[in-house]
Formats: sequence, C-alpha cells, structure tokens
Amino acid sequence: MLSKIIARMMGCCGCFGFGFNRRPKRPPRPTSGFNNHHSLDLLLDEDIEDDDDCSYNGDVTDTNHGDDAELHHSHAKHSEEILMFREQNGMVCRQFPVKETHKVVRTEDENGNKMVNEYVRECKIGAGSYGKVVLYRSSVDGEHYAIKAFHKSHLLKLRVAPSETAMTDVFREVLIMKMLDHPNIVNLVEVIDDPNTDHFYMVLEYVEGKWVCEGSGPPGGLGETTARKYLRDIVSGLMYLHAHNIVHGDIKPDNLLVTHNGTVKIGDFSVSQVFEDDNDELRRSPGTPVFTAPECCLGLTYHGKAADTWAVGVTLYCMILGQYPFLGETLQDTYEKIVNNSLVLPDDMNPELKDLLEGLLCKEPNMRMTLKAVAEHTWVTVEDGPIPQYLCWCKRKRLQREEADGNNNDTLTPTD
Repeated sequence: MLSKIIARMMGCCGCFGFGFNRRPKRPPRPTSGFNNHHSLDLLLDEDIEDDDDCSYNGDVTDTNHGDDAELHHSHAKHSEEILMFREQNGMVCRQFPVKETHKVVRTEDENGNKMVNEYVRECKIGAGSYGKVVLYRSSVDGEHYAIKAFHKSHLLKLRVAPSETAMTDVFREVLIMKMLDHPNIVNLVEVIDDPNTDHFYMVLEYVEGKWVCEGSGPPGGLGETTARKYLRDIVSGLMYLHAHNIVHGDIKPDNLLVTHNGTVKIGDFSVSQVFEDDNDELRRSPGTPVFTAPECCLGLTYHGKAADTWAVGVTLYCMILGQYPFLGETLQDTYEKIVNNSLVLPDDMNPELKDLLEGLLCKEPNMRMTLKAVAEHTWVTVEDGPIPQYLCWCKRKRLQREEADGNNNDTLTPTD
C-alpha cells in the first residue's frame, strides 16, 4: 500500500522529492556521507551550487501536478495574505523594521572589488536552486553580511505550481523574515529591490559556521553536552516560530548555523508556511526526505508543528549518533523505513536521552512529545533548567498595553 502511495506522490516528476518539489530539476552529484548510498544527496535534498551569474542547471519545469498542487497553491497564497495583513497592521515582532532599499548601485572599490550599494564583495559562501549566497563587508559599519542574490527574471520563469513561480517562494520568505526577531533565528537586515533592475538581494546577518552531521565532532556524534546546548537553541527558536503560527518545514542540520560562540540560529525559510491561528494543517511536506515525519510520508493531511518536532528528533539523533535514524537506498525505501521501522537506540545510551528521543520520534503525531515538554525534559534541563519562554517584542508590547490598561482602570473613580 505504501509503495502505491509513494508512487502517486512522486507523480510524473520522477525525482527524489515530494510531489510538489519546489526546486528545479538538477543533475546528480557525487555522494558522500555516513552510508555510501547512491541516492543520499537526493534524499538529503542538498542544494547544488550555481555559478556566479545565478544561472540554473537543468530545465525549468512545472513540478506540480493535479489537485494537490492546487491545494498547496491556495495555501501558499493564504500564507502571503496573512503575512501582508500582519505587516499592514503593525503585527511585526521586531522593534526595528527591516531596512528596505529600492535602488541598486553596482560599482567597485579602490581595490577593484565588486560592490552592491555600501557592501563590498568578498567571496561566495553558498548557493541554492534560486540564487547564490555571497559574503560582503559593509563599508559603513565594517561588519560582514551574508547576501542572498537573485535574478528576478529567473525567479519569474521558474514555475513551481500551475500559477506560481519561484518569486512567490522568495517573496514569502522575505515577508516571514521581516516579521521575526529572535536570538536563535538568522536576522534579515535589509532587502534591496530596485524596480529598474533585474537584481534582488536579501541582506542577512553573517553566521560564521554550520553544523552538519558528516564529520562533526568525535566519532559517533557531537557528544551530549554540545548536543544539549544546540538542542536548547533549536527548541527556543522553534517555539518562538510556532507561537507566531509559523511552521518552518525544513528543520535539519544544514539549516542550523552556528556562531563563533556556539549559538545555533535557524535559517532558510524558503518552504515555511504561516497560519492565521492554531490550525496548522498541511498536505505534503516540502522538507527533506530523511527528516520527514511518518504522517507526511503517507500523503495525508498533517499538522506542521508536529512535523517540525519530528525533524528536531531526527536532528538530535544525528547530533548524538552521527547518522540518520531511517535511511534507505531510495526515496520509497526511506519512506517505508520512516513509517514502519522501529527506532533503534544503543543499549548503553543515557536513559533520559533515550526517553527524549523516543518521545520526539514517536510515529503517532498525537502522542509525539511537544516542544514545551522537550523544554522541561530532564535531559534538557539537567545543567541550565527548563528552556525559558522568550519574551519577544510583540509579547512585550502586549504586556505593556495590558499594564497601562490596568493602571488606567485603577485611576477610575467609581460612581454610585
């Protein structure tokens, strides 16, 4: 039965991804990793590097088909409407708004280095299917920034749904990041969008390092102390997102950046979704196969926050054991393992850690441990106590309003 469901999910794309894989086709790459599976890169859904002119490999294709694509399209559009409403009504959780610049000036400094406005280009540090990420230094404050650079013409040509282009994804990512301000989330500093040019830039805080499963720390993983510290940061950032009805959709080590002092920051909101209330129902995960929750593998409606929590469990498993809990030779094999195979943990594992992993990687979403329970779990709290609830900007404003209203009520003179 599962084989038939997975075959239907893959549709006529024939790619290792979900039925509505929101990235263009790409050629296979040499593989690496824990287990030398020929399909590992595709199962991990790593981005392929583009060249410096932001060109794309492979054909531009519509990777969505049928009713499911329309369902996803209408939900994505709904997310954008919610975000626009929040922005227009001042429902932004940051004290200082993201800078918006509508003019691009491309020049060179005295050393011949390319410049975009005040930013001096240093080197390319990453790439994705939609654009590249380049390290720049500001000539104004001297700080380094990671800038995502896009060509709008490419985004508009790249169709990701019957009536949707990659520009929709990037636009939604910008709107989400303009809402957020949290110490464990990568900060969006500036958006540069000149209507008279083809260039579009997202200026992000530069985070020096990245933790990935492969080759991290001692053999077998990072060790409990480091893993605990990283997990606390991840859970703090994700609780903040969920409190603002945002589902990240692709929690995995590749999207968790580590600062020089060891703080983890969640990045890449390209497949995130926003909800009006606590009803976080989705259909089909846009995330990465090996981090996909069992309920998502079945092509059924599922709850995005619970799926995010499962991905946290897979990430913790990676941090501790240096491998993935469920990984097959193919997409179908991986999904079948996620849905059907029991979680295997070492007999000599710390019992509290074992309990936490079993709670996070519970296949039944309704019985899966919540992030609140993770924040108070004994393995998490052993050194620093429960993970505190972050007092964000919009919550502080609400408390200030309530306090002001309370003071006003106190000064009212009762009447007979």
